[in-house]
Amino acid sequence: MRVALVAGATASFLCAGAAVAETGRITGVWLTENGDSKIRMSACGRSYCGTVIWAKVNGRDENNPDPALRKRSIVGMPLTKDIRPAGDRYAGSIYNPENGKTYSITMQVKGPSKLEVEGCVFGFLCGGESWSRLPDETASADPAPPVGR
Repeated sequence: MRVALVAGATASFLCAGAAVAETGRITGVWLTENGDSKIRMSACGRSYCGTVIWAKVNGRDENNPDPALRKRSIVGMPLTKDIRPAGDRYAGSIYNPENGKTYSITMQVKGPSKLEVEGCVFGFLCGGESWSRLPDETASADPAPPVGR
């Protein structure tokens, strides 16, 4: 009887832990707060990276400090890089194609469907937004057509 109780309690604990791990995962497709782009977060070696897979208006990376990258499409572009676990959140960097700058960020999964993203400049001027997890069936939504060359 005692063995059955311990086994049952252990199984309940493991199932609860799996549920927490599932809701706390950073991987998947996220809709940005203003709804203008979808970002796929996936494993990249020992870290995570985010790629723009859809944009309401697809344009070129015109503000990139590297002239060779200014003609690349926003869709398909890496947005976050080197995102690694840091305590109860993730930390790394994010590129802003609107101004061509890269910022330090933290990301924290909040339940099964929210990702809090906060970026800082100079380590103390910070701002953030909340991204929403998209269900799997919308993960492959067609992107905006590429911009003409």
